[in-house]
Amino acid sequence: MSVGKRRAKGLSGNSVGLLGSAVIGISTVAPVYCLTSTLGPTVGQVGVQMPAVFLAGFLPMLLVAFAYRELNKAVPDCGTSFTWTVQAFGPRVGWMCGWGLVIATIIVLSNLAGVATSFFYLLLGELTGSDAVSALDGDRTVHVLTCLAFIAVATAVSYRGMTATKGVQYALVGLQLAVLVLFVVMAVTKARSGGLPGSIGFSFSWLNPFGVQSFAAFTAGLSLSIFMYWGWDACLTVNEETQGSEKTPGRAALIAMVVLVGSYLLTAVGAQMFAGVGDRGTGLGNPDTADNVFAALADPVLGSTLGVLLFVAVLASAAASLQTTFLPVARTVLAMSTYQALPPSFARVHPRFKSPGRATVAAGVATGVFYAVMSFLSENVLIDTIYALGLMICFYYSITAFACAWYFRGDLRRSVRDALFKGVFPVLGGVLLAAVFCKTLYDMWNPAYGSGSSVLGVGSVFVIGVGLLVVGAVLMLLMQRRSPAFFRGEVLTRSTPALVVED
Repeated sequence: MSVGKRRAKGLSGNSVGLLGSAVIGISTVAPVYCLTSTLGPTVGQVGVQMPAVFLAGFLPMLLVAFAYRELNKAVPDCGTSFTWTVQAFGPRVGWMCGWGLVIATIIVLSNLAGVATSFFYLLLGELTGSDAVSALDGDRTVHVLTCLAFIAVATAVSYRGMTATKGVQYALVGLQLAVLVLFVVMAVTKARSGGLPGSIGFSFSWLNPFGVQSFAAFTAGLSLSIFMYWGWDACLTVNEETQGSEKTPGRAALIAMVVLVGSYLLTAVGAQMFAGVGDRGTGLGNPDTADNVFAALADPVLGSTLGVLLFVAVLASAAASLQTTFLPVARTVLAMSTYQALPPSFARVHPRFKSPGRATVAAGVATGVFYAVMSFLSENVLIDTIYALGLMICFYYSITAFACAWYFRGDLRRSVRDALFKGVFPVLGGVLLAAVFCKTLYDMWNPAYGSGSSVLGVGSVFVIGVGLLVVGAVLMLLMQRRSPAFFRGEVLTRSTPALVVED
């Protein structure tokens, strides 16, 4: 399939290799943070079948990863989902897909900054032995100011380009994975030694998804599992800065996915063997520790001396993800501006750092304002906004998967490989995520979903999730009046994959 001649947008080409790209994907997902906040809720839904649900959540993400890989081979553009869906389905569907990615990323950035702040004070409290220091996180003003400081630092590192980003990530991701390996080894060793209250022996039945007690419990656990894998596509958003941009980002995404599913499965098994799934003490089903399992297991598994490493790892995980998560949002905004879907000022690339400077700063400011306003407005609103995140993830991932099959519809009869990787697998992944989207939308209508608050009898999570999509539609209509050429399909079409703004 001919895709025309590509030209760079001014980003620093060939600055990231296969390993660096995979590290960026792993870092954006924030595996240690995801595990400490998700192990408890998942066990609460599916019990000992937690490893099976982690595997089940991996399946749709793997299928969508195949779609990303094939689209990137044809059109290695930093706009990824936005660019590809415009070429497949037209400017309006593509604009909304890009909006879904941008707003989901801003929500995640604000959440990551909040988590990094909380663990920063928890870690200081552990190191100093002072409850007063740990309690500083409960002071809303102190918390928000510290959170804004983390956002400013992450924005500055991302602003300085891929070289600065890559160097920081090697250290932070290496630390995370090393601590996870240490945790798993010591948890399994102590569990097998016997005598631990609540510990249970490993069983292969844990890997059977059909062992979950009900379909409702399975879908609830699956939603949590899908969230745990989100972010691997950051590998693709730096494709124009990657060596071998047509193939390397897709390979890096698959490597990141394999590392993630392996670390999730091993940690789930190790934690389950050590602590069991009970609802008391260190049991993973204890509702009092569900939001931060590693804080409860740090000293019992690693001991009082090494236990602090888990706090360091969670902080490193949140901080690393906070920094790399700026990459996809800034480059998506850069691409949307380049193709005239957003104001042209966001298409400027810093002449020295070769990064989308204005788009990066705008993302940082939007994240800081969003978190500060939501924190002081209502804690429930902030919680419900985070719950609405899953809706956005399924929204733009599923559209991208369907875009792959439609974009390559003329290739599907050429070979079995093309039929599978460009058609069957992406469509199947898109259907699975679309089903989760619809199920989540249905569940969100109930006020009991999320914080339990409601608006005129409708769940707040539903109002926020749908409301954010409506805001995107309104902004799209405003941009349609400002940039009619893009929305008439005259700027970015199937035959013009790399229209750029000249320096």
